[in-house]
Amino acid sequence: MNNNKLSKWGPQLIFVGPVLIFFTLIMIIPFLLGMYYSFTDWNGVANTVEWVGFENFKQIFTNDPDFWKSFGFTARFTIVGVILTNVVGFFLAYFLTKGLKLRNVLRTIFFMPNVIGGLLLGFIWQFIFIKGFSTLGDATGWSFFNLPWLGDASTGFWGITIVFVWQSAGYLMVVYISSLTNVPSEVIEAAELDGANAWQMMRSIIIPLIMPAITICLFLAISWAFKMFDLNLSLTKGGPFKSTESVAMNVYVEAFQNNRYGLGTAKSLLFFVVVAVITMIQVRITKSKEVEA
Repeated sequence: MNNNKLSKWGPQLIFVGPVLIFFTLIMIIPFLLGMYYSFTDWNGVANTVEWVGFENFKQIFTNDPDFWKSFGFTARFTIVGVILTNVVGFFLAYFLTKGLKLRNVLRTIFFMPNVIGGLLLGFIWQFIFIKGFSTLGDATGWSFFNLPWLGDASTGFWGITIVFVWQSAGYLMVVYISSLTNVPSEVIEAAELDGANAWQMMRSIIIPLIMPAITICLFLAISWAFKMFDLNLSLTKGGPFKSTESVAMNVYVEAFQNNRYGLGTAKSLLFFVVVAVITMIQVRITKSKEVEA
């Protein structure tokens, strides 16, 4: 009996064991430590840690307007970014599954921004917004290019959104392409024979059949948008006057610049719960709309 159990569990421990160990060390233990520190006043440096209970959370809810300001910005950015990223990614995929001669080249071009690091991408676009747009504005006289793209609250919001969509849409495009190519051609042909137009086929056939891909893409886009930090840091640094500060950046400033690690981890734990609830609701809703071909 023991030999049978050993022969059954031995290969699993060999192949899964190392991954489980590293996952525990890299993910589980830091997460549990973060939960512990969120109930302390640790400054991230001192050897002594004092337990303060729910004081950090009480301060967040009663005396931290900057956090809720950053939360509002992150919520607005997530809504706009998720919608635009998925719309752009889907339509790129839709047109690049047609019989275009350069479709493979175009797929590569649209996917390339996703492989560029967020900080580097942000600094590139910072140069474009400040220097490139200014040059185009002087050459064309168009006021659009002379807007203070990174120096104003509203234009800063759209500047970050543009770069986020430009970076992320290519990845979602690949997911949508893989799903669109698996839509049964006979279903499309039957709809065409029945006289369905392009919009009717899109609404009643294509979108319901690719709903699993929509579930994945919405989940990815929501998590990316909520966790957005590198673009925020490299483009606006949260300015002007914290008007474009994301929650991730607010947590970073609290923990590593203000040296209030306990309060920073409390904010991150609260943020984790909010994002987890939203993504679970999104997955539940979209999976309920999935159909089989």
